[in-house]
Amino acid sequence: MKPLIIATLSLFILSACSSLPTGLQSRAENPIVDYQDLASGVRADESVVFDVRLGGVIASIDNMADKTRIEIVNLPLTSSGKPDIKQEPNDRFIAYVDGFLEPVSYAEGRLITVVGTSAGYENNKVGEYSSTVPVIEAYGHQLWRVEETVIIHNHDSNFPPCYGLYCRYYRNYLGVSKGTVTQEVKL
Repeated sequence: MKPLIIATLSLFILSACSSLPTGLQSRAENPIVDYQDLASGVRADESVVFDVRLGGVIASIDNMADKTRIEIVNLPLTSSGKPDIKQEPNDRFIAYVDGFLEPVSYAEGRLITVVGTSAGYENNKVGEYSSTVPVIEAYGHQLWRVEETVIIHNHDSNFPPCYGLYCRYYRNYLGVSKGTVTQEVKL
């Protein structure tokens, strides 16, 4: 009985830790998840290939004959692989994805996370500014959407917030004094 309980608890704990979508699972045990680590590692030796998981905001997309080039403005990732929209975007990188990607779905400004292997550097131009950016050959990617939710706080009341079945009547009775919008990254 005791081994069954331990095995069940172990599976529960392991499943709780793996909140990363299956499309973002790396082939390597510890992929690079920090832009600066990728940039410095590739600069040190372009012949060494690293598994990488990075994400951010799509700056541009270009469909080629057999693959798609996505220019991404880097954002740090959360533990679940989502770009952290509370951080300031910085630096850019290029991801190549096999096949065709619909430009409307992968439009400028969308959030994306890619997983793949490092593939050196590429010259990139933003307006008149030229720079050299890391390249990733992606074998997995995930688009994200930002969902906004309004949270209503009634600071004029001594009552706690309502989360039950009759909240509509509760809110109408007490009135609305302040609302805030929160943003969350979702699949």
